[in-house]
Amino acid sequence: MMTEMERIHDQMKRAFQGPAWHGPAVLEALDGVSPAHATARPIGAAHTIAEITRHVAAWKRFVARRLAEGKSFEVSDAMDWPAVGPIDEQAWRSFLAELSASHEELLRAVAAAPAHRLDEPLVPQGNTGYIQLHGVVQHDLYHAGQIVLLKKALP
Repeated sequence: MMTEMERIHDQMKRAFQGPAWHGPAVLEALDGVSPAHATARPIGAAHTIAEITRHVAAWKRFVARRLAEGKSFEVSDAMDWPAVGPIDEQAWRSFLAELSASHEELLRAVAAAPAHRLDEPLVPQGNTGYIQLHGVVQHDLYHAGQIVLLKKALP
């Protein structure tokens, strides 16, 4: 029988790389996206696929750090939504590599965390580990859906 941490670990993998029962996971949604598509803004003021990719990577790192260190730190707007200018193939590949590396960092933090972290705030006056870790799964699925919609809106 799986522990709760193992179940969360499994759901994180499914939401990020698949298979997810709802539809495409994050990496599946990003499949076939070119640098031009990643920086296109087909829906007015909506974030681009590249911006979403960097944002998801950032939050995986924030949560991994909170889980591992239990220290509070300020998340600035620039940290939350890292800037993305024009990119080429190499830059786009580096964004995708950053995303995958942040996911692996989070999975390692989850695998190493004791179960009692689920019931404790990850940082003072913050959400419990349970809420924050399930929140990462929800966050991945939310942004995977945005990526799918942005791809459909591309010319």
